[in-house]
Amino acid sequence: NYNEPDPSYHGLVYARDLGVGSALGANLAFILKARVQLLRDLGAAVAPFNAWLIAQGLETLSLRVERHNDNAKKVAEWLSGRPEVLSVNYAGLPSSPWYELGRKYAPKGTGAVLAFEIDGGVEAGKAFVEALELHSHVANIGDVRSLVIHPASTTHSQLTAEEQLAAGVTPGLVRLAVGIENIDDILADLDAGFRAAKTA
Repeated sequence: NYNEPDPSYHGLVYARDLGVGSALGANLAFILKARVQLLRDLGAAVAPFNAWLIAQGLETLSLRVERHNDNAKKVAEWLSGRPEVLSVNYAGLPSSPWYELGRKYAPKGTGAVLAFEIDGGVEAGKAFVEALELHSHVANIGDVRSLVIHPASTTHSQLTAEEQLAAGVTPGLVRLAVGIENIDDILADLDAGFRAAKTA
C-alpha cells in the first residue's frame, strides 16, 4: 500500500511523497515505511543481554507481583486508619467505589499503586514526601522499590489550582507505588512522613 494514503501519517502516500523523484526512488519509500511504521508498531529489536535479563526477571515476576499486591493492600488498610488521611484511593478496599470491579477484573490483587489525601494540603504533602527515606521520590511507577510523589507540587505544578482539581489532583494528594520491601519498613517510613507533615 505504498500508493495509498496512510491514515496514521496524515494521508502520506509513500511512493508519491517519498519515493518517485528521489535519489533512491521506490527503495526510499520502502525503507521509510518499514522504519517509521514497523518500528512504531513493533518496537526495536532487543539486545541479547537485555532479552536474557527480561527472561531472568520473568521467572520471579509472579512472586514479585504477589508481594506488591499484598504490601499495597496492607498499606491502604493502614492508611485508612490514620487520622491524618482524609481519603484513600485503592480498588482493593471495600470502601472503594471500584472495589467490585477490582474483584471482578483483578481477583488476585488490584495492583501496587494507590493514592491518598493527606490533611494539610500542599505543604503537608510536600513535607510528607520529603521526609521519606525508604521511598524514592520519583514520577514513574513499576519498580520493585517503593515510590512516592506529590503531584500538586511536581508533575502537575504547572497547572492552576482549578486545572489541578479538574485533573483529579487535590492539594494533599500523595501517590504511592508500593514496593516489595518488608511491610514493617514501608509502614515505618510512611509513619515518619506523617510525623514530618504535622509540623508543616
